[in-house]
Amino acid sequence: MKILLPFFITLSTFTGLAANAQTTGKATLAKAIMADERLDTIQARALKLLSGFSAGTSYNEVWIRDFNTFIKGSLRVHPKDEVKTKILLFFKIQGDDGNIVDGVVDSAKANVGYKYRYSPLLRGWAAHKNTVETDQESSLVQAVKKYIDVTGDKTILNEVIGGKTVLQRMEDAFIYLQKDRWSAKYGLVTGATTIDWGDVQADGGWGVAINDKTKWAIDIYDNAMFVMALHDFVAMQPKGYKAKQNWSVVAAAVTKNVRKYLWDSKAQKYIPHLYLNGSPFTPDFNEKEILYLGGSICAIQAGFNTPAEVKEINRQMVAAAAKEKHATIGITVYPPYPTERFPNMHSYDYQNGGDWTWFGGRMIAPLLSYGYAKDAYAELSPMLDRVITNKGFFEWYDVRSGTPKGSGDFRGEAGVLYDAITVLKQWAARNK
Repeated sequence: MKILLPFFITLSTFTGLAANAQTTGKATLAKAIMADERLDTIQARALKLLSGFSAGTSYNEVWIRDFNTFIKGSLRVHPKDEVKTKILLFFKIQGDDGNIVDGVVDSAKANVGYKYRYSPLLRGWAAHKNTVETDQESSLVQAVKKYIDVTGDKTILNEVIGGKTVLQRMEDAFIYLQKDRWSAKYGLVTGATTIDWGDVQADGGWGVAINDKTKWAIDIYDNAMFVMALHDFVAMQPKGYKAKQNWSVVAAAVTKNVRKYLWDSKAQKYIPHLYLNGSPFTPDFNEKEILYLGGSICAIQAGFNTPAEVKEINRQMVAAAAKEKHATIGITVYPPYPTERFPNMHSYDYQNGGDWTWFGGRMIAPLLSYGYAKDAYAELSPMLDRVITNKGFFEWYDVRSGTPKGSGDFRGEAGVLYDAITVLKQWAARNK
């Protein structure tokens, strides 16, 4: 049915009415957000949990990929020097080639199946690196940027460790990636074949370590993390500092190559892997049908996509989550890899189709920045509900049963939810 406007309502008047309606809608949403008691409850619980630095009850280590995501909350409950000390641990045990470890742990508790590393610069501590993944270096640089953003303390950049400043060591980490984890052919960061952002390869022994069965590949997560770290470094770089490379140029080149090689414009999604020495899967398996949710979120954070693409990626993620009773946009991939294709991890288990608020919650800030506040609140809501229902923060959730799994008191989830709620409240305060 066509509705005819009265002749005296001009186009400009109608536009004004539409704008007023939009403003009213924002105000209503903002009011609902500000009245949501779950937000304060979960933030208070998160800060209580962030009194520690290990990843969770199943981990003794301080993991850099986790710490990077809860450092802002940590700075609310710890003196800044204590947080700085934890960041510097990773520089003190940095490899001679610039590589960064995954986790650091009290030497007395170094009793898992990792190949541990020790350093005279870090007495009493051991460290390990999951060599199949390529996000450790990027995570550490991002953590330094978050520390400075919250505290304003730029002195960390000039801390001297083993004759090198933190600034120099961050560049060493980038150069390591360019030398050891780099495809000259594609101009992108490489890693082993894992599931999206995961750190377990498809098959062949200890899943977190490179071995003779490793299939090298390029994925969106590693490259998005790298570009975010490059942007962070450039933003931190003091005026007059002579960097070893023009890292803005490197970031622009990686961004261009991501668009060229990893973005499927027809399907409006990222391909799972670009293989360098053959695929671990047989030709009859169409891996490109799998949606990588976590890596896609990081790609959006890195600024790889247009507003229209962001909208479509989010639509696909919501649609994927709707196919499982207890899923949110935190589900790692959809559909999961069949168990026979990925022997090291069964379907719907852990990183193979488990649901991780640790990643899903990272989509809230981008949605708000692109003007999708209603979607942000709606997509965050089930993540809030299960924290309340389960009376705590858990590593991941079974999308078929809703059962919490993995480590309890998982600080990664607590930190990401704390940050997501913070930006949601800030949006509501601006639009009330």
